[in-house]
Amino acid sequence: MKLKLLFVGLLGISTIVFYACKKEGAQTEFKVHLTDAPAAWDEVNIDLKEVQVKLSKGDTTKWLSLQTTSGIYNLLQFQNGLDTVIAQGAFPTGEIVKEIRLIVGNNNSIVVAGQDYPLTIPSGAETGLKIKVHKPLQASIENVLIDFDAELSIKQESDSYKLLPVIQLR
Repeated sequence: MKLKLLFVGLLGISTIVFYACKKEGAQTEFKVHLTDAPAAWDEVNIDLKEVQVKLSKGDTTKWLSLQTTSGIYNLLQFQNGLDTVIAQGAFPTGEIVKEIRLIVGNNNSIVVAGQDYPLTIPSGAETGLKIKVHKPLQASIENVLIDFDAELSIKQESDSYKLLPVIQLR
């Protein structure tokens, strides 16, 4: 009888410890998607190099790199409900994503009436395009949709085009 009670007690303690450890180590897969609102341009090409996040806990000054699918993205290919996953990573459940930063290269361009022009993104390569988020990670998979508005983001100057991003998060 004592052996049976000891066995049941050990089983109960083991179960509690197992679930406590499992809950403590829970991870959330965080995915960043990209889409765009319709625009009058032929193409708006962004040279994406890296996607980073800043979390609320721990060292709040440190940017963490996500697994990024780098490349040149024509924003106008992702309209009318279409999007693409540009980056993902796993973080402890309960963290809060405070900011997302898109690091872009120098091969940005815009195509207007069939003519290709360089597209300048101020501070894009140095400090990146920073987006305030404040998204708690609670589910097993969390998604953030970065919705560019290329029509409002492109500014034509006398001899060039600049991207001053107008973005919504969903």
